[in-house]
Amino acid sequence: MFNNSSKILFITMMIIGTLITVTANSWLGAWMGLEINLLSFIPLMSDSNNLKSTEASLKYFLTQALASTVLLFSVILLMLKNNMNYEINNSFISMIMTSTLLLKSGSAPFHFWFPNLMEGLTWMNALLLMTWQKIAPLMLISYLNSNSILLISVI
Repeated sequence: MFNNSSKILFITMMIIGTLITVTANSWLGAWMGLEINLLSFIPLMSDSNNLKSTEASLKYFLTQALASTVLLFSVILLMLKNNMNYEINNSFISMIMTSTLLLKSGSAPFHFWFPNLMEGLTWMNALLLMTWQKIAPLMLISYLNSNSILLISVI
């Protein structure tokens, strides 16, 4: 895994992205850290010798891009609610954010993409995806006050 300098660079950037997400003061900063984390993990996934790893990295990118877009939309809604006094239900925004973070972490019931993705990964990439890539979204879920959607997700 650590046989060349580019992999070390991408792993370092992945760690930095997670640290930015966890220590961010705003949701926009947390979103930026999630994007750094995403863009540094994709080159680690793609292996030019394996066609399945290329397919897995494309699936990962498309799923994460969808979740990031919806998360950015909900962050903008939250900013509009706080700054412009729009009448938007706070639990609605919290539900959208929790759903997108569950999608980003591959948790149930939003895990439809996860088993197909795991088939095309090496063991080290699978380990990174199942452990390190879940730290930032799960920390952000812990910042939200949305126990009802989490209870539905657990059930």
